[in-house]
Amino acid sequence: MNFWYFLTALTLLSALMVVLSKNPIHSVLYLVFTFFCISGHYVLLNAQFLMAVNIVVYAGAIMVLFLFVIMMMDLRKNMPDSKSTLTKLAGAVLGGTLLVILIAASRKVDLKDAVGISTFKGQTGMVEGLGQILYRDYVLPFELVSVLFFVAMVGAVMLGKREAGERNF
Repeated sequence: MNFWYFLTALTLLSALMVVLSKNPIHSVLYLVFTFFCISGHYVLLNAQFLMAVNIVVYAGAIMVLFLFVIMMMDLRKNMPDSKSTLTKLAGAVLGGTLLVILIAASRKVDLKDAVGISTFKGQTGMVEGLGQILYRDYVLPFELVSVLFFVAMVGAVMLGKREAGERNF
């Protein structure tokens, strides 16, 4: 349990650094570290498949794209104007209000009833159980989503291969 608190504090600190960092490269690197911390939470929840997907998809592929876009931008030319005092004050008031609401909502929650230790199985987050549920109970939505992705991919290729000035549709 102590490791969970340490990992949670590390996750919150790195997520805070994503927002507070002035350099966008540092911000993206803090975001990658936040994704790794979240993957650690998945391991503690016995969801190894989600941990692997989180690392491969988010910390790997998407963060590489973010870094590529940031590197391609000329950040010296696109510096935003300084925020006014009123904007900073409004942001602080809204953030404080959200914090008070979250604290008030979390005090009402009883986690002892929600955990469900009596129904916990050792193979809950494993790939085999996920695959059986996905292909046995949800095979039709799974196949419909794959067809939807295929149509989106064909549409993206059609839009990308269009010649300048040509209208295909």
